[in-house]
Amino acid sequence: MKDHKLVPTVCPYCGVGCRFFVKVHQGHAVGLEYMTDHPVSGGRLCAKGNAALEFLYHPDRLKNPLKKANGSWEKIPWDEALDTVAEKLQATTNSHSANSLGFLASAKCTNEENYLFQKLARLSGTNNVDHCARLCHSPTVVGLARAFGSGAMTNPLSDLALADCIFIIGSNLADNHAPALHWIWLAKDQGAKIIVADPRLTTTAWMADEFLQLYPGSDIALLNGIARVIITEGLADKDFIGKRTSGFKELAASVMEYSPEKAASLTGVPAEKIVSAARAYAQANSASFVYCMGITQHTVGSDNVAACANLALLTGNIGRRGAGVLPLRGQNNVQGACDMGALPGVLPGYQPVTDADARARFAENWETDNLSPEPGLTVVEMMKAAEDGQIKTMWIMGEDPVTSDPNAKHVHKALAALDFLIVQDIFLTDTAKVADLILPAAAWAEKCGTFTNTERRVQWFDPVISPPGEAKADLWIICEIAKRLGFEFGEGYAGEVLAEINQGVAAYGGITCVRAASLEGVHWPCPSAEHPGTPILHTESFSTASGKGQFIPVNHQPAAEAVSEDYPLVLTTGRLALHYNSGTMTRRTNQILERVPNPEIEIHPQDAQSQGIKHGDTVNVITTRGNVTAVARVTDTIESGVVFLPFHFPDINNLTIDALDADAKIPEYKVAACRVEKGGPQ
Repeated sequence: MKDHKLVPTVCPYCGVGCRFFVKVHQGHAVGLEYMTDHPVSGGRLCAKGNAALEFLYHPDRLKNPLKKANGSWEKIPWDEALDTVAEKLQATTNSHSANSLGFLASAKCTNEENYLFQKLARLSGTNNVDHCARLCHSPTVVGLARAFGSGAMTNPLSDLALADCIFIIGSNLADNHAPALHWIWLAKDQGAKIIVADPRLTTTAWMADEFLQLYPGSDIALLNGIARVIITEGLADKDFIGKRTSGFKELAASVMEYSPEKAASLTGVPAEKIVSAARAYAQANSASFVYCMGITQHTVGSDNVAACANLALLTGNIGRRGAGVLPLRGQNNVQGACDMGALPGVLPGYQPVTDADARARFAENWETDNLSPEPGLTVVEMMKAAEDGQIKTMWIMGEDPVTSDPNAKHVHKALAALDFLIVQDIFLTDTAKVADLILPAAAWAEKCGTFTNTERRVQWFDPVISPPGEAKADLWIICEIAKRLGFEFGEGYAGEVLAEINQGVAAYGGITCVRAASLEGVHWPCPSAEHPGTPILHTESFSTASGKGQFIPVNHQPAAEAVSEDYPLVLTTGRLALHYNSGTMTRRTNQILERVPNPEIEIHPQDAQSQGIKHGDTVNVITTRGNVTAVARVTDTIESGVVFLPFHFPDINNLTIDALDADAKIPEYKVAACRVEKGGPQ
C-alpha cells in the first residue's frame, strides 16, 4: 500500500510506554510499524500492543450520547447530554452539598484530561476525585514518598541492563510488561544475577538464578529476613547509610527478630535461599529492585513498599545507573494521572489539599476561592458512601469499577443507589450498564495529548484517526460541561492545557508539546524549558525534608482474611500475558479472545485431587462474598494451598475482599480465603 502515511503514537496498554507507527490509509488505521529506535521499547511490542488497533473498530463502540428511559437506552443530542450533566451536578450541590458529588478519573486518559477533570471536581467544591491507581500503585505513592520523598520510579528501564543483580518481587513482567524484560535479559547475558520472589513459578521466574516461592502476604517477613542477613553479615553500605540516610538504628533493631529460620517459617522460603538472595543483592556493585502489584495490593501494601526501599537504602543502591527501585505501573497513564492530582488528598504535583499555600496558588491560577481543605474520599470509600446515601451523583470517566473494584457485588449495589450516574467511556462496560447517562468518548488513537510512562517519561501523541459516530475526546467533553457550569477551560486543545500544567506542576514546568513529541520524550522533573529532564532521581539528595533517605521499620502482619475449614485455600489474583485489566479492550480483540476466552484457575495437583478435580474441569470458586465459574488448570507451578485467578473477566472481583491498607486505602486483592468445588454455574 503505497499511499498510506505513518503516524507515531503511544501504546494504550501498560505503563512501559512503547511507541509505534500506525499505518493510515484513507482515514483508516490499517496496520502498524515498529519504532525500532525508541529508547524504551526499541521496536518491541507485546501481544496486546500488536493487536491494539483491532478494538478501535469493534461494533460495540459507543457512538452517541445515551440516556436511560424506561429501562432502555435512547439516543440524545450532545447539547442535551451536556446540559443534563451540568444540571445534575449543580442540582446535587444545591440540594445537598458539593461533597455529595463523586468523580472517578482514569489512568487510560491523558494528563491533560485528568488535569481538567480533577480541576472541575475541585472548582465544584469537592476533593472526592480518585482513579484506579488507588487499586494498583497507591502504596507506591505513599511508601516511596516516605522513604525517598517521591513516589515514583527512580531510574529509566534501560538502566536495568547495567545492573549486576536484579531483585524482582510481586511482578511477572515477562507476561505483563514484556518489552521491559529485554533490559533484564541484557543484564543476565552480561552475568547479572536474577532473583525472583513470587507465590507462583511464573514466566518471569523461569529466568531466575534464585527463585523464592513465598506464601501470599508474607513479603515483609522475606524482605526483613534479607535485611537482617545484610546487617549481621556486614554487607550494608555503611558509608552511604552514614552520609545519606536516617533511621538506620531503628531499622536494624526491628529486623533482628527475622532470622533466616523465622523468615522461612513465615514465608515458606528455605532459610538458605534467603541468605543466598541477601548476599547476591548486597554484594552486587549495582542492584535494582523491581516490583508490581504483588507487593502493593495488600492491606500492608505501603509497608511492603517501604521494606523494598529499606533494602535499596541499606545497600546504597539508589541514585545511580543500574541501581534503583523500579515499580512497574499497570496502565499507560497511571503515573500521569497521579501527577495531575486525580487523587483525593493532593492537588496536581502531589501538593496536599490541606496545605494552605498550595491551595492559594491553585486558587489564584484557577481564579476561585472555592478550594476545599478537606481530603476527599477514595474510590472504595466513595462506593460505600454511595450505598449509604452520602454520594448522590457520580461522574465516571474511563473506569469500570463494577469489574475492577473488590467485592464487586457491593459496587453494583452502591452505583444503583445513586440518584444519578454519568459514565464516559468507549464501550458499554458493566459500569456503563448501570448508568443514567452515557457519554461516548474517543479512544487513544482518536485524540492528542500526553501520557507519562512508568519511568516518568512524558510522551506526546497526535490523533491517528477520527472517533466513530459522534464520539468526542474526553477533553472536549470536560470543557463543554465546565462551560455550562460557569468555568472557562478553553476550547479543549491539549497543548493549551499542558501549558497550564507547566504553571501549576513544577516537575512539568519545562515539558512542552514539542519536547514531549521528540523520540526521547522528557523525564520529569523538568522544571524549565532549558532543563534536560531527570532520568535518575536522588543522585545527590533525596526529596525528603531532610534531604536524606528514611528507613521505615515495618513488621509482618497476617492478611485480613485467614483460611478456615470452610474456605481452606488462599486465592490470589493477577494478570495474564494476553489480557488487560478489566478486559474492556482485550475482550473485544478477537485475536486475543480466541486464545484466552475464559478464566482459568491455577490449582496444585494435591488440592485438585482432594476435590476430584481434573485438568480442564469446570469448577466453582467460592468466597464469603460470592462465587465464579472457571476452568481448572492443574499445575505444580503454584504451591499447595494457594490458587490463582486472572482478574480480567466479569465477576472475578465478586470474590475479593475490600479490606484496605490504612494509609494508601488500597484493597487486598492478593489474599482471600476460598474453596474450589467441581461443577458448573450455581
